[in-house]
Amino acid sequence: MTTLLPQDLNDNPIPALRMKPSGAHKVTIGITSARNTSAFNADTQIISLYSDVPAYITFGDVNVVATTSDHYLPAGLYYDVSIGGDHSAHYTHLAALQASGAGTLYISEKE
Repeated sequence: MTTLLPQDLNDNPIPALRMKPSGAHKVTIGITSARNTSAFNADTQIISLYSDVPAYITFGDVNVVATTSDHYLPAGLYYDVSIGGDHSAHYTHLAALQASGAGTLYISEKE
């Protein structure tokens, strides 16, 4: 497999992306759904998430709203996720809703 990523001793690619300058977002998690105020950059395909409280999250456009039926993100987990690109829809926003207690969701765009 051809890759530009560094490889381990078994020639498996090691995912190594850096944080994009001006690509940091914070979402205040509470009892009502909240989302990032600035859209993700159009060329961003991967973001990293970290929440200090458990939350429900979902992706979409500027109108996206999180509910308790959405994906559960546990507190204290650093998680990389694709937001689209190449041949799939590109999400511009992420919405979050508290699962138990208010807190902050930190988002880093990667390149």
